[in-house]
Amino acid sequence: MRHPILLSVCLTGAFALSACGEKNGDETVERAFQDVNVIDESNLNDVMLTVADPNEAVTHFQRTAKDNPDRIDAQRGLALSLVRARRISEAVPAWSKVVSMKDATPEDSVNLADALIRAGDWDRAEKTLDDIPPTHETFKRYRLEAMVADANKEWKTADSFYETALGLTTRPAGVLNNWGYSKLTRGDFSEAERLFTEAIRQDESLFTAKNNMVLARGAQRNYTLPVIPMSQIERAQLLHTMALSAVKQGDVETGKGILRESIDTHPQHFEEAVRSLRALEQS
Repeated sequence: MRHPILLSVCLTGAFALSACGEKNGDETVERAFQDVNVIDESNLNDVMLTVADPNEAVTHFQRTAKDNPDRIDAQRGLALSLVRARRISEAVPAWSKVVSMKDATPEDSVNLADALIRAGDWDRAEKTLDDIPPTHETFKRYRLEAMVADANKEWKTADSFYETALGLTTRPAGVLNNWGYSKLTRGDFSEAERLFTEAIRQDESLFTAKNNMVLARGAQRNYTLPVIPMSQIERAQLLHTMALSAVKQGDVETGKGILRESIDTHPQHFEEAVRSLRALEQS
């Protein structure tokens, strides 16, 4: 007589265990899907910050940040994307918001300073850099410190920061070019030329350094192109820069001759050089 009761109890327990198992299984599956979503989103964010169109990345992070306003990674991604998209007026408040959040890092403040410099707000950039702990020693921090010192015409300080920045990067071409331009603005043309030469040696594709080197040589009335790697189009463009430099030095006839060489060198029609030569001849 007790067997049906015992069987009923066993069946009830079995159903309870089954329900419990189903519940635990559902939770496990849900957690697994959440983990997958986090991984997928992380990968998507990386793509958006590297290879995606900058404005598409902005749209992506704006949506993510709106749905998750307390997530600093979303706010940081938005700020980074705005800088990539050259939307600096929007990037400054975006970085300011990141810096104000609980989990902000010193590097976030460095990125805010970078955005402020791009926006031309040098005073606030300097204040932001001053508030970063001195123990935070990174290439980007010192490169920005050097640029601020340059803007303040604190030459010794700028040189010190440029030198420190060089020791913290494996890709020094950009900072060498910046340092060279700093020397160029000070009138130290030979040292500027040396730094531009080193920048080009580090990165042969850095046309800005090539153009700056021609400016440094022209300021010394040296109107010959340096022996550096250059394409035919780059050669024409550098000759154009050198011609204008010669004119600026008062060597107008020399400048005209170099402009003609520039026009002849360019594989296509070089409208900018043609206009420059025409203006000189008419005047």
